[in-house]
Amino acid sequence: MKTIQVVAAIIRDGDRIFATQRGYGDYKDGWEFPGGKIEPGEAPEQALRREIMEELDTEIAVGKHLITVEQDYPEFHLSMQCYWAAITEGKPVLKEHEAAKWLTLEELDTVAWLPADRVVVEKIRS
Repeated sequence: MKTIQVVAAIIRDGDRIFATQRGYGDYKDGWEFPGGKIEPGEAPEQALRREIMEELDTEIAVGKHLITVEQDYPEFHLSMQCYWAAITEGKPVLKEHEAAKWLTLEELDTVAWLPADRVVVEKIRS
């Protein structure tokens, strides 16, 4: 089974966390933390800054590593490195996502998270 290496940003603003809804692909409409694939030769933090700029037209500061999720999907294995992040410049502009929300800890269960992202939500809570 093919492994896909990705990074995800857990973007915080005070007590709120940024969540995005996929606008394309097999998992369209599922909720996730924004990010994407790591390019060959790219450090995870570099990939995360690039992906957030591409997807949200926003600059972030990448913080501490939170969790690496290993998740099997029917077509592939996902290895997702998740980092805390904060917006340093701009406001998120949705270029690839259908919707986005700022959620408090109490509101995290109000969206339908994709399987790997559910693991991250549990980690955030702990």
